[in-house]
Amino acid sequence: MDYDMKLIKDTKDFELYGKSAVTIGKFDGIHKGHQILLQEIIDCKKQGMQAVVFTFDMPLASFFGNAVQKELTTKEEKRRIFEEMGIDVLIEFPINKETAAISPEDFIEKILHEKLHAARIAAGPDLSFGYKGAGNSELLKKLGKRYDYTVFISDKLCVQGREISSSLIREDVELGNVEAVFDLTGRYYSFTGEVTHGKKLGRTLNMPTINLIPAANKLLPPCGVYYSRIRIDDELFFGITNIGMNPTVSDENHLRVETFIYDFNRELYGMEVTVEVMAFKRPEMKFDSLEALVAQLEEDKADGRDFFSI
Repeated sequence: MDYDMKLIKDTKDFELYGKSAVTIGKFDGIHKGHQILLQEIIDCKKQGMQAVVFTFDMPLASFFGNAVQKELTTKEEKRRIFEEMGIDVLIEFPINKETAAISPEDFIEKILHEKLHAARIAAGPDLSFGYKGAGNSELLKKLGKRYDYTVFISDKLCVQGREISSSLIREDVELGNVEAVFDLTGRYYSFTGEVTHGKKLGRTLNMPTINLIPAANKLLPPCGVYYSRIRIDDELFFGITNIGMNPTVSDENHLRVETFIYDFNRELYGMEVTVEVMAFKRPEMKFDSLEALVAQLEEDKADGRDFFSI
């Protein structure tokens, strides 16, 4: 994908020209708390600053924990959302032993000041940066006068008595509480992938589906059936998505994401499609017969038309 937004990746040697407004963080999930920070730097564009997001090229938990952590938002998803919001520059800073050892003071001086010419810095109250995460919002404010920048620290946001965080969103996704995810992010939880050829079993069951392969590092909700919305280019459609193993018709231990789209008969093979899961309908089940499966699928389709009022 080509971006109007400038993307800086795979290098620590860069410098921006002119003043910038910078926000720092992991931004996994890009929740409503993150959106306050992003809007703060976007507003600074009116003062002639570039809106800059400084993040990392891999989850910090994966680097420091030596284990791959599934992501709420992949790199590609973040890039798309940041660009749509109006971010000018996205820096995916390489995290390795050398860069992880930068002292908090050097991070402010060498990166924020000398490379980014930051005039405004926005961060959350739990900000940590530099070696062993020793830098915090207090240090950022303390050195503001020396390096000629101002600081905006957002307050924590709560929704229905719950403090918004990436960890909370992760918990909701893992439990299948996709409706709660919408409350925390303002977006339906989604995954994007290329439509691939499947076994075409859905056609024989009067429920043709598209088969999607999400990114390997994308966190998926639990196996089950979900009401969903499907983005194809700039069009939106309604559908029913099954995440699971298809135990009634397959013995393969392979996770599939299959979506039936209402009133749709176009070929999508090879196209990139985004599926947004809106609500959980039922768990995945193994049926005693194909007839029982077909009866349940017909019930699912009818329930979906009621859900979407179509």
